[in-house]
Amino acid sequence: MNRTPLNKVTPDDVATYKDQGVVCLRQMFDQNWVKRMHEASLDYIEQGTGQHRMREAKAPGENARFYINTFMSEYNSEFLNFRNSSPAAEIAANLMEVDQVRFWYDQMFVKEAGSSAPTQWHQDLPFWPFLGDHLVSIWLALTPVSDETSGVQYIAGSHKWDKFYCPVTPDEDPSYNDPDLETCPDFSERKGDKNLDFRSWDLEPGDCICHHPLTVHGAGGNSSTAQTRAAISIRYLGKDVRWDPRSNALKLPRAPDLEPGAYPSDDNVFPVIWTKTEGVLENGHS
Repeated sequence: MNRTPLNKVTPDDVATYKDQGVVCLRQMFDQNWVKRMHEASLDYIEQGTGQHRMREAKAPGENARFYINTFMSEYNSEFLNFRNSSPAAEIAANLMEVDQVRFWYDQMFVKEAGSSAPTQWHQDLPFWPFLGDHLVSIWLALTPVSDETSGVQYIAGSHKWDKFYCPVTPDEDPSYNDPDLETCPDFSERKGDKNLDFRSWDLEPGDCICHHPLTVHGAGGNSSTAQTRAAISIRYLGKDVRWDPRSNALKLPRAPDLEPGAYPSDDNVFPVIWTKTEGVLENGHS
């Protein structure tokens, strides 16, 4: 399994990420990682552990589910190994142009064939107890992804809109509601709007999409009759991030020892995974 990206993150990739808030990187993870993490994801679902939420069948007669889990590396050695030893952290550092990255959290998305459940249009940062620019999500395809199988769509440049939309989860958890925040529009109703630059990609296993936490994105249901869409997303933070534990933000398995406004330097909760001089770290050792 590769510890560094199979392909380099180019200056054009960095420029695209900064300008558009999202970039697709092809074949950055080898197929050993893909196979291992796909199997780990399916096993994790069967175990029923972790902080999972489920969007059950939506339409009459529908049995397919939309399964989401978070903080898997807190509970599972396979995801912990991926956190520490995959090329994801180096990709994040290169895109943010920082010399060091800390782990934030990981998440799993499995949308079964035939699930009509959408991924509501949203931004990531309103969910998170942070403020700052140096946060990135690496969304790794573990199965083929297309518009038919619920490929995620992004609005390029939306991270520069100066918007902070109210969070909404697939199962519409009311604990994230904030009456002071604007509801994110359903941008799928505005396809063809010349003022919006929609981006999406067909993906093969090993490809990844990297996006800024304020980039607006969403997805439709999985209309395939045979192909489940499986992906894992892992998030890292850089140097300008500040701790902002809002009441409606995501709750961590372990509370960090931080004051509001502080840099998230708690090594037990947000460990350093990669530095420019040491490369990828595994459990604190190069």
